[in-house]
Order: sequence, then structure tokens, then C-alpha cells
Amino acid sequence: MSRESIIHFFKKPFILFTIILLLKGYLAWAVTFGDWLPWKVLITELPFIWLLFCLIEWFSSKRKLMNYTIVNLILTAVFFAVIMYFKYYGVIVTYHALAQVNQVTEVKSSVFSLMDPYYLLVFADIIVLFVLLLKSRKVKAWRLGIKRKPSKSTVSVVFILCLMICLFNILPNRASMNEIKKAQQMGILNYEAYTILSLKKEELVPLKNINQASIDKLKGITAPKNPQYYGNAKGKNLIIIQLESFQNFLINLKIDGKEITPNMNKLANENLYFSNFNQQVGQGNTSDAEFVVNTSFYVPPDGAATQKFVDKKLPSLPRLMEQNGYNTATLHTNDVQFWNREELYSSLGFQHYYDQSFFGKDDMVFFGPSDEVLYAKSTDKLQEMDQEDKPFYAQIISMSAHHPFTIPESKYKMDLPERYQGTFVGDYIRAQNYADYALGQMIDDLKQKGLWDDSLIVLYGDHMGLPIYSLDHDDKELMKEIYGHEYSYTDMLNIPLIIAGSGAQHEQIRDEIGGQSDIMPTVANLLGISMKDHIHFGQDLLNQTYNLIPERYYLPTGSFLNDNAMFMSGSGYEDGSQFPLSGKDSVGKGTTEDEYNRALKLLNLSDSYVNQQPKK
Repeated sequence: MSRESIIHFFKKPFILFTIILLLKGYLAWAVTFGDWLPWKVLITELPFIWLLFCLIEWFSSKRKLMNYTIVNLILTAVFFAVIMYFKYYGVIVTYHALAQVNQVTEVKSSVFSLMDPYYLLVFADIIVLFVLLLKSRKVKAWRLGIKRKPSKSTVSVVFILCLMICLFNILPNRASMNEIKKAQQMGILNYEAYTILSLKKEELVPLKNINQASIDKLKGITAPKNPQYYGNAKGKNLIIIQLESFQNFLINLKIDGKEITPNMNKLANENLYFSNFNQQVGQGNTSDAEFVVNTSFYVPPDGAATQKFVDKKLPSLPRLMEQNGYNTATLHTNDVQFWNREELYSSLGFQHYYDQSFFGKDDMVFFGPSDEVLYAKSTDKLQEMDQEDKPFYAQIISMSAHHPFTIPESKYKMDLPERYQGTFVGDYIRAQNYADYALGQMIDDLKQKGLWDDSLIVLYGDHMGLPIYSLDHDDKELMKEIYGHEYSYTDMLNIPLIIAGSGAQHEQIRDEIGGQSDIMPTVANLLGISMKDHIHFGQDLLNQTYNLIPERYYLPTGSFLNDNAMFMSGSGYEDGSQFPLSGKDSVGKGTTEDEYNRALKLLNLSDSYVNQQPKK
């Protein structure tokens, strides 16, 4: 074959764009699935690409090259979105994430921090082609030379074969629970098309069939007739502080002899501290944590709670507290429109919310005023609320230690060792050191204003700060130094829960497994508030020893934790994996298939219950 024949062959758009998109597919596979598997990419991604190309060959003539370029741009955007989304969430992005597009400008620094420069190479060909299409005479000649349509019968045969291969990739793998495995089995592009076209909807359990007894049975617990510590903090204020990105390994951590979070350490060592506590958030991250803690329900299967559930009048902690004579408020230095929080707070029944319009724009860190401003103005507001003749419930949402953790130098409160300088882990530790400093100021302020001794105070992390998928080699080595072992999924999910102040049991480290849905029933018990008329999927951690915690989003559907291990689903239970809980060396007795089935039923019950609540 002559050189001119070879050049002519590769100048055919069908061939040229096939090669370009396959290279991008290989990159997406390498990042998300950790391998290249050339043959697997060929039999999954290539048939889908050729389906689209056949449509172009059928229907295009005058603008064939432009149509190829448009398809290339769309599929490139899909591959790029898959790469970037996986780097943070560890899951495969779907069209549901389009509802988050308006959040991207707010978190652009986080997005950019996840991006390795070579990811941008996926757009290089598009820029080159665009410039050539506008300016090059040779490209104009090329465009004229490809107008001729190929044989329709040939295109039809290719189309039918590709369609059959796509269906062969999709249909047998629909039942897989693990979304990552499902995407790998189907192919990324097939999986994206499947999620758009799939009409399968979860069947809702009738509201009349959902009751607390059936939930407790699925969870494997029995509610005690005379719970311990009931009413120990009766009539006290309730202050819940949600700590941005705070993971449990920070508690009592020292680096080269220096404490990272001395104030949280003191709280953990002198109060009630749950060391095996875990996040239960979904796509909504911080706002999901607010939802779970204030409802004791699970997050939706896709999307954020602030997108899926806020048209409902939700049974909630604020409503329960109001029914028991409390004033309620939530405080956050971001704009209340971010993550649709205004609708969330209305659904939860908070009487008051205070956002950036209250806190102002002084001393900005990331999206709002610093934690120092948050805590100072919040404490003043709490003192004002305390003057009324009712106790109050206030939730305070911190934010300065937000991803990507690059706080201003003026906020540095510690010097990092050289090996931590310029690393993601180092930035995280320094940001949390500052957040702890600001928290210490608030604790002092609460004590000076007489609020500490008259309040039950709950502190917990909202979600992980260091996703495994976002760490490079140096970061992983630093985490191995901190933990003494490879950083794992269970380490990643592990956040602290501390209950302090009036009515809390002092100097107790509790090792019961727990999750954010457990905060509401645990707090209600201490405050002496009955939850018999409030359906809840969490449990009182002070009166139960066994727990079953379904997980969503950051782990594949069907994953859960029990007292022994974390289970991560495969296509089902049989090919799933088990991991030791954070701080343990083995899975002990492990998990069972019965627990797996019960965890799935619990998720369905929660979805069914929330979706059938009345409109607000």
C-alpha cells in the first residue's frame, strides 16, 4: 500500500475519529477502572461509537465533518466528566449529576485541584480541528472530498452488528448492584446510555406497611423498654456542630510530636466519643449530612436530598424539637441558595436560618466568612436565643476546612514538616488545624456566656476530606505513615462523633458502630424526647450494641457496615468484598447475605417513606 493510500485511509472521518475516541476511552478506563484492557475497550466502547458514526454516514453529506466533530466533542465531554467525577466521588457520573452543574462555579477551586494537566489532552484534537475547519484550505478540500456517501447496505450491516454488540454488553449486566462494575461490564458509553433510557423504577412500599417495628426488625435490634440515660439532658439547649470534611484519624493525631486538633482531642478525651462512627452522605455531601442528621432517613439513590426530597414536608428533628417547646435555627456562612438549602430548611421545618446575608462577607475563606466569624456571630445569636423563655436547637455548619483545603496563609496556625509541604494531605491537615483553632475559640465563648453548661453539644464530621481516588503516590505514602497501614475505604468513611456539655456521659470512648442517621435518636434519648411517633432508620447508640448501616454513593449500591466489617457489593453478594473496619486488622465474623438483603430493604423502605410524605 502506498504512502498516499495510507494517508487517504486515515483521513476518512470514520477512521480518524475512531482512533481519537478510542484513545480517550483508554484514558477514561485507566483512571476509573485502573487498567487499560485494550480488548475490553474495543468490544464495549467501539460499537457505541460506530453506532453514532453510522448515523452520520447515513444522514450527513454537506456537514459530515462538522457532525463528526460535534459527536467527538460530546463523547469527549462524557469521558472527561467520568474522569473528574470519579476522582472525587469514586463513582461513575450519570445524567443525574447535571442537576449539580450550577454548583460547579462555586466549587471550581475543588474541581481544578483534582485535575492532572494531562487530562486536558482529551480536548487537544478538538481545538486543532476547530482551528483547521475555520482556516485551512486543505481542510476545505478534505471536507469536499468526503461528501460522497458510502454504500447504505454496508453502513446498515455495521450498524446492526454494533447494535447487537451493545445490547449484548448491556442486557446481561443490568442486574449488577455495583455501578462501577456495571459500567465496566457494559462499557462507559453504553452505561451512560442505559441510565438515560432505562425505565426501571424502584417499587415503593405502601405507606401503611412502613412502621418502626418492621424497620427495627430489618436492622436486627429491639427498642429497650427503659433506655439508659433517658432524659439526662432534659430541657437543655441542643447545639449541633457539623465539621467540614473532618475525618476521625485527626483525633489525637500528632505529627512530629505536634497535636493537629488539640481542641477536638480535649473534647474526645473528656466527653462521650464514638470512634467507629461513619458518614452516610450521597451526592449532596454537606447538605446530605444536614438532611440525614435532621431526619434519620437515608439519602436518595441518585441526586442530592436537596434536589429530590425538598418538595416534601419532612418529619424531622427541628419539628420534633418545636413540638417539645424548642426554638430552632440553622447557621451557615454560605449563600442559602447553594445546594438549594432554602428549600431544604423549609422542608425540615427550621423556624429560622442564618446565611451569608447575616454573617456578611468579611474574612472570606472559600465560599463565605471564616469559621472564626461563623462561631463568633453564631455564639452571639445563641446567647440572644437563650434569653427567650424556651430552650433552643441550633445547628451550626462549619466551612473553612473545605476541599481543596488551600486556606489563606494568614490562617496558618502551624508549620508543616517538609514532607507534608505542597501535598494534598498536608493542605488538609493545615486546614483542619485552623478549623480546630476556630472551634476552640467558640468553646471558650460558649463557656464564658454560660451556654456550655446549659446545653447538650454534638460535634461530628459531615463527610470525608481525603477520598482515596483523589490521592497521588506521595499522599498515599503520607496516609500510610499516619495510619500505619494502607489507607482504606473504611478509614475514608470514618468520622468522629462527640457528645459533650450538660447531660453527656463523661470520659467514655464508645466503640459501637454508628452512622449519621443515629444522631437524631441518640440525642432524643438524652433530651428525654420520645420518638415513638417518628419513623427513623437510625438507632440510639447508647442503648444498642449491634448496627446495620447501608451506604450509598461513595460505595456501590448494596454496600453496608456491621459491627465486624464493611461489605462492598459486586454484581450481588457472592462476588462482593469485605474490609476490616477502621482500626481493625481483620473482618472478624464478617458480614452475611441476610444482612445484605436487609440493608437493601432498609434503603427501599426509606425511599418509599420519604417519597410518600405530603407536599409542603
